[in-house]
Amino acid sequence: MATRTQSRSGGSNDDRGESARRQPRDSDGQFKSASGSPFKWSGGQTGIVLGAAVAGAAVGLAANMGRKLFVQFASTGGASWDEALATEHRMTLMTFDKIEATDDSQTTLRSQLLAKLKYQLTKHALEEENVIYPALRQANSAHDADVLESEHGYVKTYLYELETMPNGTPEWLARVRDFRTMIEEHMRMEENEVFPALKRMMSEEQSSRLTAMMNKEGFKFA
Repeated sequence: MATRTQSRSGGSNDDRGESARRQPRDSDGQFKSASGSPFKWSGGQTGIVLGAAVAGAAVGLAANMGRKLFVQFASTGGASWDEALATEHRMTLMTFDKIEATDDSQTTLRSQLLAKLKYQLTKHALEEENVIYPALRQANSAHDADVLESEHGYVKTYLYELETMPNGTPEWLARVRDFRTMIEEHMRMEENEVFPALKRMMSEEQSSRLTAMMNKEGFKFA
């Protein structure tokens, strides 16, 4: 007489086969996981997690956009393009003041202030080179635009030298002062001569458009 083979759990092979046949399957014929399994997420749970991830990314993007708007508005104050650039000039000179107030032992602070100065000048140059100087050329002031833009090359050279020189020496600070002298002359030419002449040639609408374009460039670097 044949006997059933018993499993270690006490159930027969026939019983286990019957149990498997009763287990629900999906549309592809695969066994469905038990709804209480800790390893299975329902569609609703997945949607919640994905929704939270998307919301988190949106919040992060909005925060970054808000930061950029704040940085750009802080430097321009919502002023017209020439007034905004003059404000950025003053902020740059304030950074020079802080650097010149350091002594040779404050090497870390000097490095931090130099990084801030580089950021300010790079953002400022982006606005001028991509918007203001092209407007000068369009207004038949190509010579002024070429002179000012060539001086930006010397700005980059000064920054490179200051980054590569030991900054705990009197020579480093002397180089900072040379740099400031060059920057102040560049600013004077822009604020007192070139920019007022350009603005006199522009209508209010053209000036507003130039302001918007300049702010858009600055926003990229904010």
